[in-house]
Amino acid sequence: MLVYHHTTCQDLAPDKNHGYGRRMLKQDRDFTDLRIETPPATLREIALDRLRRAIISGLFEPGQRLVERTLCEQMGVSRSVIREVIRHLESEGLVENVAKQGPTVARISWEDARQIYEIRLALEATAAADCARRADATIKAKLESALEELDRTSKNLSPPAILEATHEFYKVMFEAGGHVIAWEIVNRLNGRISRLRVITLSTVNRTVSGPARMREIFNAIRHNDPTAAELACRAHIQEASEIARSLLLSESQWVVK
Repeated sequence: MLVYHHTTCQDLAPDKNHGYGRRMLKQDRDFTDLRIETPPATLREIALDRLRRAIISGLFEPGQRLVERTLCEQMGVSRSVIREVIRHLESEGLVENVAKQGPTVARISWEDARQIYEIRLALEATAAADCARRADATIKAKLESALEELDRTSKNLSPPAILEATHEFYKVMFEAGGHVIAWEIVNRLNGRISRLRVITLSTVNRTVSGPARMREIFNAIRHNDPTAAELACRAHIQEASEIARSLLLSESQWVVK
């Protein structure tokens, strides 16, 4: 004689009327409730962000040794965390290993800077033009909001906040223009790009001329004029490049002496 045994698997099996049984649907709902949408930053991520900002802002100067023990005391983390952070910053070009010295803050030569500006020119000019072609009212509002924040932080002479507002402007511009892969490339260079921005911000009136140039880019995008957007972007980067060239070449002569 055959005996029928009801099993859990039968609760999970699909039926022709309702798909999976109610038990499966309940499990799905419960797991969705448990999902963490925004995971908290790890200690390593926090330490990485802090040390990166310290290097970009100039708290740690180019050529300065990064001593593990000192960093552990300053940041309140273990040596293993510091070593991971330093390795990551090496990959970003912010730290270099110097023979007989160990990890030091990388110097930016004019040759390195020149190449970075050439990459920016190629990627940003095209992204600006395509953003101008596609920008709708929502995109224009986001760009204007980023510019307003840039104006406010520039008046307050706050380099970290200036960098954040600038980053947001370009992020919106690249993504709106459909240049997601190009934005990934820019982000890989972002540490060195930010250092160059801080260097140029130290010059007279750059906190005024920089935002003014970016507003020219925005005005072209607002009028959906790709040619004007590309030209404004090129003018902005070429101006920044000339400032960096003057500063870095004079600095290299001072280091040699």
